[in-house]
Amino acid sequence: MAVFVLDRYGRPLMPCSEKRARLLLARGRARVHRVMPFVIRLTDRDRASSQLQLMRLKLDPGSKATGLALVVDSETLDTATGERRRGAAVLNLFELVHRGRRISEALTARSAMRRWRRGNLRYRAPRFLNRTRTSGWLPPSLQHRVDTTMAWVQRIARWTPIAALSSELVRFDTQLLDNPEVSGVEYQHGTLAGYEVREYVLEKWGRRCAYCDAKDTPLQLDHIVARSRGGSNRVSNLTLACEPCNRAKGALLVDEFLAKRPKQLAGILAQSKRPLKDAAAVNATRWALTSALKATGMSLELGSGGRTKYNRTELGVPKTHALDAACVGALSFLTGWKRPTLFIACTGRGSYQRTRLDRYGFPRGYMTRTKRVHGFQTGDLVRAEVRAGKKVGTHIGRVAVRATGSFNIQKFDTVVQGVAHRYCRLIQRSDGYGYATIRFSKENVLAGPVAHSPASPPNLGSESLNALG
Repeated sequence: MAVFVLDRYGRPLMPCSEKRARLLLARGRARVHRVMPFVIRLTDRDRASSQLQLMRLKLDPGSKATGLALVVDSETLDTATGERRRGAAVLNLFELVHRGRRISEALTARSAMRRWRRGNLRYRAPRFLNRTRTSGWLPPSLQHRVDTTMAWVQRIARWTPIAALSSELVRFDTQLLDNPEVSGVEYQHGTLAGYEVREYVLEKWGRRCAYCDAKDTPLQLDHIVARSRGGSNRVSNLTLACEPCNRAKGALLVDEFLAKRPKQLAGILAQSKRPLKDAAAVNATRWALTSALKATGMSLELGSGGRTKYNRTELGVPKTHALDAACVGALSFLTGWKRPTLFIACTGRGSYQRTRLDRYGFPRGYMTRTKRVHGFQTGDLVRAEVRAGKKVGTHIGRVAVRATGSFNIQKFDTVVQGVAHRYCRLIQRSDGYGYATIRFSKENVLAGPVAHSPASPPNLGSESLNALG
């Protein structure tokens, strides 16, 4: 993963390799500016004496996670045809995990508790239309996706010289998905034909066979109600099947094929009726995000989800949110994509609420009145070196403070409980995000480290900090 570099005045320079950053720090020519993501600041150079290249930040907006890829644009000339081929070299990959679902659930719970208290404690005359909404208003769970995405675009722009942006304008066309026969859609023709529908079905059914749950095997589109029996091409009638299951089912009705497996049948029927919720969330925020990206003043390239999948398929790039971002827009070749991915989980900055509530919305306990305990706050990145006891060892992760001074440290995959505050050393103050660096491997790409529910985000610690000492 490339290291961000700033000049002596805090202006962005070209990123460098981890080895070069280590040498600059060891020789006293640089200082650590930030730990996650890792940023160094040079002490003996300014921007005027440095050469900068054209860099581009690519985005793949999603309902649960947004992929970001920092690339260097390049062009080659095809000697055979004389055609200029546009490509990119990947420097950094990021995956931003949103918490829109948790925001929606928290607002729903708050509304229900208020309604219960008002109905049981006092009468209040109903009020209607007493709140105005500005033009372009979005629900908080959707506005959160736009705000956090733009926050990281602006952060990366402060750490590296970005001259252009690329983003998917739309991931799925809900009208095309519900009615594949709709006319006038450009990507229904030519090399991109069918990519929107196939990509949506893969995500909807979890990239596994609906009949035998087989994974990591070639999958085929299957009609739940066969075309020969009057079935349509609507997305609600499509599922995934491996070749053996597809052959065995043939033109049978799904209830006939799964007559001896009622649970599997019920799951397929329920999944097929699932609404296009994720697609609607992305489509609802696409113009708000596009307008915010245009407001940065940088050149903006827009592409479709069908083009992204076509590029990824043609270039043989695995499926992740970050690598999807690298494949956005016009692209003929891609290099350097086998890099670690920095996962960034939106955790929030805590809550003003200082009480615990029972199921009726009434207080049942009180939290500490101060957020900081012994100089630490929940969410801070710490390094604890425990020299004795059951917790002996070095633990790096996000801390959860307790008034007693006995803290919990949340690492990438585990939680270490009961670590005394005197063993903890601050690495980075809480900024509302959790971090983890995942090295590229076939297992990680296939399993997908961010296959977590948005209501319970992954335990993101910082495995890459072990080398910092």
